[in-house]
Amino acid sequence: MASAPPTPRPRGRTRYRRRLRSRIILGFVLLGFSLTLLLAWTTNWVREDVEDELVTDVMNRNIDEFAKRFYSDPTRNPDLPVQQMFARVVKRQDFAKLRQEEPDWYELPDGIHTVSGTNDDGSPFAYRLAVRKTPNEWFFLAYDMTEAEKGRRKFNRALGAVIIVFTGLSALIGWWSASRVMSPVLELAKRLKRSRAGLAEPLANDFADDEVGQLAAALDDYSARLTQVVQRDREFNADVSHELRTPLAVIRGAIELLLAKPDLDEKTRGRLLRIQRAEQQCTDLISALLLLSRNERGQGTTDVARVAEQLLDAHRAQLGGKPVVLRIEGGRGLMADAPEAAVAVALGNLIGNAVKYTAEGEVVVRLHPRAVEVVDSGPGLSAEDAARLFERGYRGTHAGHSQGGGIGLSIVRRLCDLYGWDVQVRPGEARGVVARLTFG
Repeated sequence: MASAPPTPRPRGRTRYRRRLRSRIILGFVLLGFSLTLLLAWTTNWVREDVEDELVTDVMNRNIDEFAKRFYSDPTRNPDLPVQQMFARVVKRQDFAKLRQEEPDWYELPDGIHTVSGTNDDGSPFAYRLAVRKTPNEWFFLAYDMTEAEKGRRKFNRALGAVIIVFTGLSALIGWWSASRVMSPVLELAKRLKRSRAGLAEPLANDFADDEVGQLAAALDDYSARLTQVVQRDREFNADVSHELRTPLAVIRGAIELLLAKPDLDEKTRGRLLRIQRAEQQCTDLISALLLLSRNERGQGTTDVARVAEQLLDAHRAQLGGKPVVLRIEGGRGLMADAPEAAVAVALGNLIGNAVKYTAEGEVVVRLHPRAVEVVDSGPGLSAEDAARLFERGYRGTHAGHSQGGGIGLSIVRRLCDLYGWDVQVRPGEARGVVARLTFG
């Protein structure tokens, strides 16, 4: 059963823009909001502090003036306004009456006090009250702060609007700055995306001598070194392929000449056929590895059933008396749109593993309309093996002292990625392992 395709990761450009550009904009917004909020708080604090000092100074001077006027002519009306403030003097014989009428005033000590509350009609009131108490007279000077409180609330609302406006302005500046900053970076990303096969021209020539230009120069240097490595790798693979094909061709020709002799005994003929099959496997493996190194798909159409029969025949000759039955099931019409070498290497690794780890029983190759399964009766598959089986160099828990470097199934995975195939390995119904190769 084919597994669900992996969830595609976001493209590099989308993630880059979402993260870096958003961070720049968010940084501007936070900076603008913080500075505006700090400025608004400082402005409000300074305004209140200055206002409090001014009111306190004015009220102190006026209550002193009010007391001076009273003592200069005690017969005058004590409830006279002084600079739009309302003054009141309470004589000693009226202290008890004040306690009943204004208990809050009665308890207040000398100084400037803030009094606030709610009127009978529900409207709020607030005023500052200056108190001067002498043994015979108590002087009160009230300054109505209701309108001042309204003005303060209006001023605070204006500061809130300023914070919102400047925060929005910071967002616009951040968006503009992020666009300017990201423009050369995005252009560099576009150039790199268009040059996946290699950088035909240096990137640094098209960018300013700044951080982006330095990045482009570093990418040019990295591309040059990577191109050299790839070129050396391709030349090495081509040289190895050429040098190995020559002795293999000599071996093939010599075996064909030996097999053509009529006086060969069956034991010698069997050994020569075994050498011939090994030579063919080496040739197929070299062709498949060369295609993988070039990341190129070979052309051709392969009869999967015929390749499976050849592989089973080759493994039967190598069983050496091990009680394992190798057989094939299913129809014979499955064709793979790939060269025979690629199919032989992929299917050969699956069959080879099944034969290697099956001590007794059978290995069955089942042909389906679009896939081929290799079913064995070996020791089975652990959860750790199932998760890491296709990793290069990983050998399963049942590998023991068997020969192998743990790269066979990794080659199968690479071939599947190259040709668009799918390979799955799962535990069998009763025991053993089921390996399924689906051709795209």
